[in-house]
Order: sequence, then C-alpha cells, then structure tokens
Amino acid sequence: MRFKWNYEPPTSEQQQAASELAEKLNISPVLAMLLIRRGITTESAAKRFFRPQLSDLINPFLMKDMDLAVDRLNDAMGRKERILVYGDYDVDGCTSVALVYKFLRQYYSNIDYYIPDRYDEGYGVSQKGLSYAKETGVKLIIILDCGIKAVKEIEYAKTIGIDFIICDHHMPDETLPPAVAILNPKCEDDTYPFKDLCGCGVGFKFMQAFAKNNGIPFSRLIPLLDFCAVSIAADLVSVTGENRILAFHGLKQLNQNPSTGLKAIIDVCGLTDRELTMSDIIFKIGPRINASGRMENGKETVDLLVERDFTNALTAAKHVDQYNEQRKDVDRQMTEEANQIVERLENQKHQSSIVLYDENWKKGVVGIVASRLTEIYFRPTVVLTRDDNLATGSARSVAGFDVYAAIKSCRDLLMNFGGHKYAAGLTLRWDDVVEFRNRFQKYVEEHIRPEQTEAMLDIDALIDFKDINKKMHNDLKKFAPFGPDNTKPLFLTQDVYDFGTSKVVGREQEHIKLELIDSKSSNVMNGIAFGQSESAKYIKSKRSFDIAYTIEDNVYKHGAIQLQIEAIRPAEEEGE
Repeated sequence: MRFKWNYEPPTSEQQQAASELAEKLNISPVLAMLLIRRGITTESAAKRFFRPQLSDLINPFLMKDMDLAVDRLNDAMGRKERILVYGDYDVDGCTSVALVYKFLRQYYSNIDYYIPDRYDEGYGVSQKGLSYAKETGVKLIIILDCGIKAVKEIEYAKTIGIDFIICDHHMPDETLPPAVAILNPKCEDDTYPFKDLCGCGVGFKFMQAFAKNNGIPFSRLIPLLDFCAVSIAADLVSVTGENRILAFHGLKQLNQNPSTGLKAIIDVCGLTDRELTMSDIIFKIGPRINASGRMENGKETVDLLVERDFTNALTAAKHVDQYNEQRKDVDRQMTEEANQIVERLENQKHQSSIVLYDENWKKGVVGIVASRLTEIYFRPTVVLTRDDNLATGSARSVAGFDVYAAIKSCRDLLMNFGGHKYAAGLTLRWDDVVEFRNRFQKYVEEHIRPEQTEAMLDIDALIDFKDINKKMHNDLKKFAPFGPDNTKPLFLTQDVYDFGTSKVVGREQEHIKLELIDSKSSNVMNGIAFGQSESAKYIKSKRSFDIAYTIEDNVYKHGAIQLQIEAIRPAEEEGE
C-alpha cells in the first residue's frame, strides 16, 4: 500500500519544553516530545500518565441518574425481585453482562442474564427478550451496551410491570426511553467529566457506585477489571482519561489473575505465558468473544465468561474457537465478493464512500467486512444484507469522519439506527437501499476532507538509530496501553541502508527480515516488514531509503529490540 507520510517538526517552544521535561523525568528528549504532543506538559501529569491510579477514577455518582439506578437496584434486592442483566451480543455487550452479573451474584441469587439472538431477535431490546423476562417473573432489567433508543420497547415493558436501568454509551436521540435511570455520559444534560466510556465501562461505574453505597470495599471490583480492558480494546474507544486507568489495571489483572473464562480463551489463543497487550485483545481474544454472537448466539460467550470451573471453561472456549474459524471462512468469502463488486463498479472507486448490499451475506459478519473495506479503500463504508423485506447492516468510518452523523442525515429512510462516530448499525426497508446509498454518498462527499480518504502515516518523531537503546525502549513501554488517542508511537529514520544481510522470508516470501544501518551511526538494527516484499529489490540495490516503524521486543531473542516497519520509501521520495 502506498502511504502519504505526514510529519510535523516540533516548534522551538516544544523542543525547549521537551528538553526541560526530559531532565525532570530522566527520559530521552524524544520521549519527552511524545508527551508534549499528547498534551502532557508537567512532571505531575507525566507521572499520572505513566502510573495510572485507581484512586483517580471519577466519583460514579457524578453521572446523571446514578443515585436513581443504585436506589432501584437496592430496592429490587430488598424486595427479592428477579433481576435480568441484558446486553448486546458483541464483545462490549458480553463483557458488560459478565461483569455486572458476576459482581451481583456474589450478593444476590435471584438474578439471570440474557443476550438476544442476532438472527432471531436483532439488536437491542427484543419482544422475545421481554416475553422471557415476563415469563420468568423479572421486575428489573439492567440493560448494557444498548437500550438508549428502545423507547417503544421500554414503554411496553412498563405496562407489564418491568423497570429498566439503561447503561449505554451510544449516541442518544432527542426522545429518551422511560427508564427508571439512564446511565450514559453522552446524554446532553449529563455533566460526567469523561464522555468516552464503553458499555462495559458504564456497567463498571454502576457497580462501583453500588459498592460504595453498600459499604463493599473497592478491592472486590478489581477482579472484574480484566473485562473492562477487553471491552475498551475491542470497542476501540479512546484510551485516555478514565479509560486509560481501567485499561491499565485491567491488563494487569488479565496478565496476573484473569477470570476463569478469559483464562480459557487465553489458553485457546496460544497466549499463555506471554505479556498480553491491547493488540492481543483486538486480534486474538476479542474476535473469539465476538464469534458466537456472529455465527450463532452470544449467550454462549457469556456462559463461558461467567464460568467458575476451568475444565468446563476450556471446553466452552474450544467451542467458541470453532465458531471463530467458521467466522474467518465466511469473512474471507464475503470480503472477496465485496472487493469484486467494488472493482466491477467503476463509479464506486471514485465515490467518497462505499455502500454495498447483497441479500445472501451473513448478518453477523457485515461489520467485519465493512471494517476490511474501510482499511483497503479508506472510505466510510456501509455493508448491508437482506432480512425478509428489510436491509440490515453496519457502517465503519475513517479517521476523523463521523459516520453516525452521515447515517443520521438519512434517518427518515431508517427504521432503526444507532452507534457512535466510527461505527454504527442500521435497519431500513430493502426497497429504500438505493435511495439511502445515494443520500449517504452525497452527505459524505459534502462533509469529508480529502486527506481523510488517503492512506496516511502520521509520524510521531524523526530519530536516528543512536537514539534507540534499552532504556529508551523500556521508558517507551510506559506509554502503553495503546489505542485510539494514544496510538503506539511511529518513528521515522531517514537514509538507512541494508547491512547486507536483509532477506525475503515467509511461506509465500511476502515479508522482509532486515538488518539496517543509518547514515549517522554505526548501530545495526534488526527489523521485520510484513507484507512488503515488493521493496526487497530496492533494498538490495544498496541505495538509501526511509523507514516508518514502531519499536518492539523481539519475541524470539529475549531482551532484544526489533523495529516493526510499517512503510518503506526510497530516500529521494522524501517530501512527496
């Protein structure tokens, strides 16, 4: 892929500030500059960033309706009412339900959980779910990662004597459901200081408030933080502020003492005895949690996540792993078909967005296909499939573009929609798909900036190989956990040369294993460039080139540093 390289040299003021901060923190000026560019300009702010403290979590009662939610939950327990914990079928929904159910079952036994079937019931509050609640005598539903738009369904629930507490993070509409309490920092009149919690984060804040109100020590919540880390990583929410604290300590829990269900998934992924990162969650753990909801029913995943017995959990995790393999096959086939459609439709390649639909595509996989197409074509993408007379599907976006707003602009055509800036779901009549595509594309064309549709590499720092050493690498690790708004730093080194030993590797000779030197030092650096074998000929020509890369541990050589090279360009192309 041909990237546009974007690097903004620091100002003299930034350099001065970085130099002063580096001295105070005993870190390299390069890393101090990374802090400055993240808006971290003081020694105390840097220490908070490097060592996030659970004591800095926000008071949960600052969230609107939190007192009402806790009072209603206390009343339900006091009256021995049946409680149903209800959630979406994706990673965020399943971890949310597992977290709240696992915490509450320690103190209360008349409690159950429910995940709607994606194929039979669809997203959010379903008629079948409400019937199940009524038949089993439920009086209170705690709904997680959905519910903010379920106005009619919650109105109906009231008529059959069922109250709702909503814990959601998706964008609300003008009309809110008649729930007893709505916990959602994105509600317009909610002054909660951090707006980017995921659904599991909102659920955690609810349990934090419940614990505080009932004199339960905070330490009882710590074992649940692994669910928060999994959810934050998989849902791609901002890894700043309160999310950074939850993700940092959640990863610690995941590495040191994961819950039984997550430990089984870690084993099945082949990640045992490795230091787990946010990337491991995104690429290994998250897809397996998602798989049963995509292929069959997400309740199986929650059964696994709340399982107490490791042998049972391992059996369930292997089953979920099989779903993931099936999902991969369907995903590959659908992505290939979608690519063929884009290639066939000449006008589609010149549009600012992509809208594709096929009545045979699997509903549970359209979101993944939309993500794949966004990565390939750098366009906001909607992928739809047919469900009787309806079209249902998912949208994904590119950096900086609000796909939720684009979908909302077509709301008169939609029967249902929800989501946030970078991902959304929607349902409309099949007969309205062409009209929707035209209007969606028109909105995107009018609102997207040209640079948002380019494959862009945002370089954090220009450095030489002499800047890279063991201390610098160890200090760099303190910037983790990485994710949106705190991405892994991408470095640029100019004028590097093959040391003479670089070679093409991989089953299909698709990667390059590199040994490099730069023009300013005699340091030899090892690197790997995945899927970039087309650059091998140039590298072996002895001419100089520039590399953009992240700095990683070499997993095969303990203690060694390796550059993971994201892009290579001939030195003469610099500035293009």
